[in-house]
Amino acid sequence: MAGSLNKVLLIGRLGADPEIKQMVNGKSVARLSLATSNTWKDKNTGEKKEKTEWHRIVIFNEGLVNVVQQYVKKGAQVYIEGQLTTRKWKDEKLGVDKYSTEIILQGFNSSFKILSSKNNQLEGSQDDKISKSSLPNEDNIAPSDLDDEIPF
Repeated sequence: MAGSLNKVLLIGRLGADPEIKQMVNGKSVARLSLATSNTWKDKNTGEKKEKTEWHRIVIFNEGLVNVVQQYVKKGAQVYIEGQLTTRKWKDEKLGVDKYSTEIILQGFNSSFKILSSKNNQLEGSQDDKISKSSLPNEDNIAPSDLDDEIPF
């Protein structure tokens, strides 16, 4: 295999208000619970069915954490691009290893966009304040911002 790709793209709604925490290094991290849903019609009964998947989103980018903290609440519809990671941790009570699969937004390979708030209030008013240029991602870097002497 010549290379690999680890990229996750999701559009969904927040199931709870974002959780903002301070890490030991003093930087902030945001944790989100994102729901995506599939709907279909049952062939036998004609009944409308729906299946919801829940995704753990972790944002390490300081600029995005600030945007999330100020503008994103439960019910908001968002678009995210990140990487899938699984981390292992020890459940101290049970003494067993546990695993958490999360979508990480960190660095230039990540993107976060607010599509609407719960009541669609962001679409006409606050979205103007959160322009695409204020959200750090790879699309916002001018070629002059890149170092010409990158060693790879």
